[in-house]
Amino acid sequence: MAEPTRREVLKGAAAGAGALALPGCAAQSFPGSLGGADWQRGHRVRDGGFPAAQGKAEEAAIVIAGGGAAGLAAAWRLKEAGFADFVLLELEDTVGGNARSGRNAVSAYPLGAHYLPVPNREARALRHMLQGFDMIVGEEQGAPVYDPYQLCADLEERLLWRGSWQEGLYPASGLTADDAAQRDRFFREMAEFRQAVGADGKPAFAIPRAGSSSDPRFMALDELTFARWLEGRGFTSPVLRAYLRYCCRDDYGTEPERISAWAGVHYFAGRRGWAAGGDGDRELTWPEGNGRLVTLMGKAVAPHVRSGHSVFSVVREGDAGARVAAFDHAAGISRQWRARTVIMAMPHFVAARVAPAETIKGALRYAPWVVANVTVSRPPRGRGSALAWDNVSTGSESLGYVIATHQSGSAGEGPTVLTWYMALSREEPAAARKLLATRSLAEWQQIVADDLLAMNPDLGGAIERIDVWRWGHAMVSPAPGFLGDPARLAAIAAKPPVLFAHSDLSGLSLFEEAHYRGVVAAEAALAHLGHRFESLA
Repeated sequence: MAEPTRREVLKGAAAGAGALALPGCAAQSFPGSLGGADWQRGHRVRDGGFPAAQGKAEEAAIVIAGGGAAGLAAAWRLKEAGFADFVLLELEDTVGGNARSGRNAVSAYPLGAHYLPVPNREARALRHMLQGFDMIVGEEQGAPVYDPYQLCADLEERLLWRGSWQEGLYPASGLTADDAAQRDRFFREMAEFRQAVGADGKPAFAIPRAGSSSDPRFMALDELTFARWLEGRGFTSPVLRAYLRYCCRDDYGTEPERISAWAGVHYFAGRRGWAAGGDGDRELTWPEGNGRLVTLMGKAVAPHVRSGHSVFSVVREGDAGARVAAFDHAAGISRQWRARTVIMAMPHFVAARVAPAETIKGALRYAPWVVANVTVSRPPRGRGSALAWDNVSTGSESLGYVIATHQSGSAGEGPTVLTWYMALSREEPAAARKLLATRSLAEWQQIVADDLLAMNPDLGGAIERIDVWRWGHAMVSPAPGFLGDPARLAAIAAKPPVLFAHSDLSGLSLFEEAHYRGVVAAEAALAHLGHRFESLA
């Protein structure tokens, strides 16, 4: 397939060609697998019909329902505080949520989230954990020193623009004077937002989001879409708008026309990574992506984890605690626990089914994604800049691909794995989820192969295997009004015995947010139970 022209790219005429329409090239056949979050178990929680729990209820001071990043962070925090009377129940057979990973004979690779930006100063609990994992190895002039082998190696990013690869993700050539002027003005304004402080003394934008200012002049950005805000500020450059579309889809899985202007600005103004040696603007990454982090957390709390358990009911029993029911898929029976505190570490749309009396209706939306791990016999090349960790094309509807072996450099001229990402953002989420459920492995493989070969024709004959992973509800999308969403605010305000912990509470599907929410819920549970601890939140 020919690479779209610059005019087509800038106008978005090529949008959707690789995502939802089947390619027109001759079909090829590849080995591979079609996987994803276990929607059958998820739909069973939605639809009900589990058998009643039999026998005496097990006792646990704390039950954590959900083993994604937030649930694991809650469990990690309990263990750090010396508290052992808890159990974590996870629907899937493997913990980790959308940070899970896979592995083949060539390399480990991510199935979802693939990096962690160096955390902000305010992310105390996350830094504490990274230090415990030997990822922070010291301190210089009060700032943390990160293990250089955990930081993304050069070259970090490259962009296919006008037929040639360049370093960085913003086009560096072929810009009009107005394109360049708008680019410079936009980044000046983002720098001003990054340094802004509200009347309450808090930074305008922070990570975790809970540290952000509530100053009305910043909160007002949540009342309109990012696209409308850009238009109002005169940001009309097609090059700038194409770049910002990539950013919105990369972090939020959706279009600038569908996200809050607050969230759009937060993408650029929220990160102020704190590290010695000028490493604050770098990323931590591993062959398996954030699978490294959830695996380490999972190992730390492994004796407490029961995977393959679908929690389908949480019922408060006065102020004394709650009763939790879960279906054990291996045994084929339902089990129950009596807990003094329950931490609901699951997306809101699931929590509303499991504990309807503890939740209220909200308007949270979730973005569907496709991730493909493509095993190739040789690394891609291309004219211009050398191969980078993250490789993006202006002529593609995908979000490009990352190199699983980039950190080790072990690929050399030999095989490697390309992790390819696609946010299905053009269609309404329900329509995109239907495609995820009905499109065959061969069809997805053809879309992935055509897109990769359009970016890197030199990969012809080198693709050996394509494994496709589908996320129907990959991440929450921060639409206008999300800061005041009643479901989100109610979950944040919840008191024991039923607490909530998920990145949904922040409205931003970021590892830092999930970790923070897990830690906050764990500390609230510890306080409720009278267990002494020194807060990390």
